[in-house]
Amino acid sequence: MQKILVVDDEKSMRDFLSIVLKKEGYAVAAAADGEEAIKLLGKEIYDLVITDVKMPKFSGLDVLKAVKEASPETVVLMITAFASTETAVEAMKEGAYDYLSKPFQIEEVKLVIKNALEKKRLETDNLLLRRQIKEAMTFENIVGKSPAMQKVYEVVRKVADTKSNVLILGESGTGKELIARAIHFNSNRKDKPFVAVNCSALPEPLLESELFGHMKGSFTGAHINKEGLFEVANEGTVFLDEIGETPPAIQVKLLRVLEEKEFRRIGGTKSVEVDIRIIAATNKDLEKAMAEGRFREDLYYRLDVIPIHLPPLRERVEDIPWLADHFLAKCSRASGKLPKRFTPEAMHLLQTHDWRGNVRELENVIERVVAMAAGETIAAQDLTGCFEKLVPVREILPADLPSDGLDLTAFMEEIEKGLLLKALQRTGGIKREAAKLLRLNMRSFRYRLEKYKIAKGRPSPQGTNDDPPTS
Repeated sequence: MQKILVVDDEKSMRDFLSIVLKKEGYAVAAAADGEEAIKLLGKEIYDLVITDVKMPKFSGLDVLKAVKEASPETVVLMITAFASTETAVEAMKEGAYDYLSKPFQIEEVKLVIKNALEKKRLETDNLLLRRQIKEAMTFENIVGKSPAMQKVYEVVRKVADTKSNVLILGESGTGKELIARAIHFNSNRKDKPFVAVNCSALPEPLLESELFGHMKGSFTGAHINKEGLFEVANEGTVFLDEIGETPPAIQVKLLRVLEEKEFRRIGGTKSVEVDIRIIAATNKDLEKAMAEGRFREDLYYRLDVIPIHLPPLRERVEDIPWLADHFLAKCSRASGKLPKRFTPEAMHLLQTHDWRGNVRELENVIERVVAMAAGETIAAQDLTGCFEKLVPVREILPADLPSDGLDLTAFMEEIEKGLLLKALQRTGGIKREAAKLLRLNMRSFRYRLEKYKIAKGRPSPQGTNDDPPTS
């Protein structure tokens, strides 16, 4: 229930406003003068203060100043029978929301109060949102602390306050939009809009209308004039996700926005000027798309002013424990469950999984296991059911649990060792090929070979180095 403080030295006015506002569902307190009001302000936080201007001891302006010192978010409405331009201007300068003169219509006051409280609610929501965004956009809360990601953060810090366009490259699920948001919210555009558009999610006509807007009657269904997202994002940032899926006709219009900082709405005759920064992202090979004529070369070089390459999760295994604990805490809070912890075997399983879906897959797996696992810990067997495309366990598990039990860790290790040996045997000792059979990257594969003291395989046909070539 929203709280309102009524301050007036006239008892009839205090009582009248108190009765009316209580009927409207507000919690109302009253003060006979400014001195009493200031004492109440020291004991309670109010959503709105309605105060008379002319009162003995302390005036309404004194109450206004006290409110703004004690509770800056509280909205203040001034009421007086002695209206003057000078007093009104002074009150507004000190932060009053509005200024009404007696006599007034009660419906008018109710409307002003409703609007004032709505303004306060929106400001509070915006403040909370900004705090959430600020917390979410700190580098440590995005995707990891590995050396590979530290290089990404370094680039983000350097380019955040520039006007240069950015092209983020990486597999699906690596966190491209999070990096785009980090660039925006660490730039001098952070107080302006951030608008994200998935270029692959909309058919060409709808995507064009969404980006550039349209005029009434320009096509069937265009019943009103509509601003495009480039207009909405003016002075801010537009994030064009999956830019590689953009149709050729729209690529032409995007190029004009990048070069001229202007465009025309569908059906429009006037150019609309905008000040926006473009951050694009893709999991496609744009150079291949250019060679095949599916992506404009001039657009590519306009977008690729500052490239940022996001490594897949399998190439930064050291991030997995931190990310896993982060998502575990997050999912536990969201589900209202007590925090859990991973057993060492479970964490080892997470670190050696291939994660073709990258960070998004990791979060999904942990969300699933939080919902399903019982007890205070998450063990390896809790995770295996959440992974996709694993070797069918029915082929390698015993028909039943022995009556005297078994050492699960030793049993799982024996299975793992056996599969490693079978993979090496099938590939003639070529480690790279064996790792592919087991859906492992070379780092994880070598770790397992060393763990079980398995002799190295023979050199691959490409040479003696089994590591995949680096780019």
